[in-house]
Amino acid sequence: MLAISLMRMGAKGKPFYRVVVKEKRSKRDGAYIENLGTYNPMLNPAEVNLKHDRIQYWVGVGAQPTETVKSLIKNNPAGE
Repeated sequence: MLAISLMRMGAKGKPFYRVVVKEKRSKRDGAYIENLGTYNPMLNPAEVNLKHDRIQYWVGVGAQPTETVKSLIKNNPAGE
């Protein structure tokens, strides 16, 4: 089963995340299929860059976003 989730990057105390498609059973920071965007919570306001067309494609083929990713997609619509 595929999942759209966050992959932690960045140094200790300075998190930076990639939004990726991966197998649900793989590790949080393990191998992934495709990078769909980034999320930087350290900026004020937080910076979110998403590839909405690719997210729609992966949801269409059965990938399920995690709760956090659902929130990022909902609060950052494609029309911006």
